[in-house]
Amino acid sequence: MPRHSGERAFTLIELLVVIAIIIILAGLLFAGLRGAQEQARRTQAKNDLTQIVTAVNAYYTEYGKYPLVAADNTIYGPAGSLNDGLFYTLRAVATGANAANVANPRKIVFISPPDVKDPANPRSGIGTPTGTGPGQFFDPWGKPYNVEIDGGYDNTVANPYTLNAGATPLQIGVIAWSFGSDTQSQSVPGPAADKKTGTNDDDVISWQ
Repeated sequence: MPRHSGERAFTLIELLVVIAIIIILAGLLFAGLRGAQEQARRTQAKNDLTQIVTAVNAYYTEYGKYPLVAADNTIYGPAGSLNDGLFYTLRAVATGANAANVANPRKIVFISPPDVKDPANPRSGIGTPTGTGPGQFFDPWGKPYNVEIDGGYDNTVANPYTLNAGATPLQIGVIAWSFGSDTQSQSVPGPAADKKTGTNDDDVISWQ
């Protein structure tokens, strides 16, 4: 018996069009989600940097000096020496540069970041003793935070950037920054041969 139905099946072209629309919408949703995640990381990094600067200044208020400065414009992090000793000191952990609480004899906790969730791939916290970068404070992209301190006590530090980041030197005692999502900086202090590739557009800084 022949069918007399008003129903019409999708043609192949119509089906492909529907699939293409679904793919486009999914791509837009994924891009929006990634953008939101990146903004959340930047917000967290900015908050961490504020806490770092506050902690170093609080140490100065308590002890009348900055922690572990050996020279003017002392830098900790990828742009200088490891930042673990600085954060052992600020966290009052008797290890490394703060062994037996030498650098923080009153055992004052100036900052208390969480441990990283994945010790082998550290992000957003302190590296654990059995993981990568023990004692270092990592940003949300997996790179240790940079901290520059005025070891000359003239309330100036060198600006680590040459483009769009304020005057140099900066009229401030301590700054901190993150290399951002590309984990690199284009204008780290030093000879041109030592400058890292990448851009600083995604970097997060404490002084602006």
